[in-house]
Amino acid sequence: MKRAVLYLYFSLFLLLPGFVFGQQTRAAPAHTSVSATAPSAEQLWSDLMAGNQRFMTGHLKTGDIVGLRRDLAGGQHPNVMVLACSDSRVAPELLFDKSLGDLFVVRSAGNIADAIGIGSIEYAAEHLGSSLLVVLGHEKCGAVSAACSQEKMPTVNLQAIVDQISPAVTRAKGHVAADQLLQAAIEENVHQSAQDVIANSPVLKHLEEEGKLAVIEAVYKLDSGEVVRLSKPVSSSH
Repeated sequence: MKRAVLYLYFSLFLLLPGFVFGQQTRAAPAHTSVSATAPSAEQLWSDLMAGNQRFMTGHLKTGDIVGLRRDLAGGQHPNVMVLACSDSRVAPELLFDKSLGDLFVVRSAGNIADAIGIGSIEYAAEHLGSSLLVVLGHEKCGAVSAACSQEKMPTVNLQAIVDQISPAVTRAKGHVAADQLLQAAIEENVHQSAQDVIANSPVLKHLEEEGKLAVIEAVYKLDSGEVVRLSKPVSSSH
């Protein structure tokens, strides 16, 4: 009962007129207004892939960043959320050639989401109207590599990261040779992260079941800059 009251209080706080997380809101600027017919997940993904192609070739878009920044001071309406690794080489805004206001990004080592990360995704999906979640892993991920090593980590916090990735490593070991383990574990960890986000959030699960949220899984290639979409495993609940 106490939990339900707290959730209701939090929801009402978010919806107070003129305020969201303590920031005054205004009507969305023209370029971020929500269309009567929202783009589909595949349309959003195609747009991300067009941006990734520009990133790969080095032909990035330019624009009035100062004007955009001022417009966005009034509010945000990103269509796409990205759960990505904290690795300094994996910046979603650059990989997809996007700018301010385009992506709602949650990052952590190993692209895993704890309660805070999932809560952040819930906020974007339910209160900002974001309809696509991209779970993005990458080649040579240090967090996954640490989990593959099976060595005990020097701190409880690092161990917590490895413990969350370890089930993906175990699954990968069941179908690949040792020299292919890291890449297979990286992909398995993307699958696992995507499933964990939905499994641990009744809010996101409900939105997905209603067709208001789609999840796409992908891996970033460090050398080429390419983002590659993964096929979901047969065992996936999505």
